Amino acid sequence: MYDLIVVGGGPAGLTAAIYAIRKRINVLMVSRDLGGKTNYRLALPWIEDYQVIRGLEIVNKFRSELEYLDFARHMEPVDKIKKSKDGFIVLTRGGGELETKSVIIATGAKQLRLKVPGEKEYMMRGLCYSALSYAPLFIDRTTVVVGDGELAMRSAAELATIAENVHLVSKSNKEFSSTIGKKLIEAKNVNILEGYEVIEVKGDDFARSVLLKDPAGNTSELASDAVFIEMALIPNSQMIADLVELDDHNHIIVDCSNRTNVPGIYAAGDVTSGFAEQVLIAVGEGAKAALSAYEFLLPNL
Repeated sequence: MYDLIVVGGGPAGLTAAIYAIRKRINVLMVSRDLGGKTNYRLALPWIEDYQVIRGLEIVNKFRSELEYLDFARHMEPVDKIKKSKDGFIVLTRGGGELETKSVIIATGAKQLRLKVPGEKEYMMRGLCYSALSYAPLFIDRTTVVVGDGELAMRSAAELATIAENVHLVSKSNKEFSSTIGKKLIEAKNVNILEGYEVIEVKGDDFARSVLLKDPAGNTSELASDAVFIEMALIPNSQMIADLVELDDHNHIIVDCSNRTNVPGIYAAGDVTSGFAEQVLIAVGEGAKAALSAYEFLLPNL
């Protein structure tokens, strides 16, 4: 039986695993890959890597340590986590059953995709899913934000403080009566295309435009320096949904120490109800979750 199993190999999971190793906890990290969302970096023709704060140095350091420590990692997806008499059982995709005294869930979230021609081809080459991460790069640029809800409006509002023009493509949006919605309506550099939908992303080496269909069925092409798909983030919490408390959007609810409502289960990063989808925040939450797990385990270590 392990003292701790960390599920997920992104920034939060890597940090949690390394902190646990340094506390001499018998820990295993179980994940389909190492690095999570840091494996995807937005490329734009006018920027250099140094202009983006990604936390990659920290994440890559932890990743290198886990790649070296074979005994501390198991590369396989997790399907389910169950309660057992002495702790928890982590069920892996291949049928494995791993016993542990405590668990940290750091499985992140996945973005809803448009599923239109060109989206896959230009992913992270002028098209991405996080304006929050890259907005500062768009001074005096033109951007397109695609989405129907609060996430899209928040992203458009942030870009509007920096970019020259922001086009918000919203097939059906009921959020414009909110404070941010009213701000977008009044902003001179924001063009709200309500009732429109993106049917194709076009470009060369990078995404350069989107093909739109208006409410009447007519098509037009809209040029842009970047396209942000901001439809929704879906937390990967399904493997533990029947054990811990979730919010209305299926994020795992945690306290300020990354504890769930179940003793011995912790969560960190984008799978939680925490603030902002950012690598550095996930790193910090991974550290907090590991220290909380250590405190839980310490009396019996």
